[in-house]
Amino acid sequence: MTATVKKSQEIVDRLRAAGASFHANDNIADYLEAGDLEDLEVEVRERIDEVLRALVIDVENDPNTEETARRMAKLFLREVFAGRYVPCPKATDFPNERGYDGLIVIGPLQVRSTCSHHFAPILGRCWIGVVPGERVIGISKYSRIADWVLSRPQIQEEAAVQLADRIEELTHPAGLAVHIDAVHSCMTWRGVKETESSMTTTVLRGVLRDDPEFRREFFARLSR
Repeated sequence: MTATVKKSQEIVDRLRAAGASFHANDNIADYLEAGDLEDLEVEVRERIDEVLRALVIDVENDPNTEETARRMAKLFLREVFAGRYVPCPKATDFPNERGYDGLIVIGPLQVRSTCSHHFAPILGRCWIGVVPGERVIGISKYSRIADWVLSRPQIQEEAAVQLADRIEELTHPAGLAVHIDAVHSCMTWRGVKETESSMTTTVLRGVLRDDPEFRREFFARLSR
């Protein structure tokens, strides 16, 4: 009798057949089919239940943990890692009809992510600087796109680059900056337990990288 193939393995086979990467911070929405997330949620719940039992937690008699596996499966697939499983939010672009060529700064945006090394929370703020090209997008879309990129297991350096890549792809700006300042729980409540430490990363492109006046203006606005 052939064993039933797990839904996760079906998706992995699909990804490998397409030559697609499925690292922790990759988006795999293009390779998911109708019903996949529901089936994955059941599988993740079952496997988390096994982890809890391996930690010698009495999930059958402890009222606080008897539903934890179900809650965690929903948490990972539908919330904190949702950026892996859903398409990028739609961001309708508009012509820059008046030819605005100054700096736009959006932020601070509250960002939340997860360290891909320990699966511990990352909490911080993000600023996005744009010198428009021929097209612009609505201001709220920057927040939605940032949340989509950061809602994955990440390292902060790669998150900043991925966010810059997506905005650049959508708007083709003359200049772009992404600045993230975040506190990593993998450093504050484990290991060295440095509770006052944060990490800052900045990606600069186009005139925001090459023009010192634009660079100075962007960083000056961060301190306001």
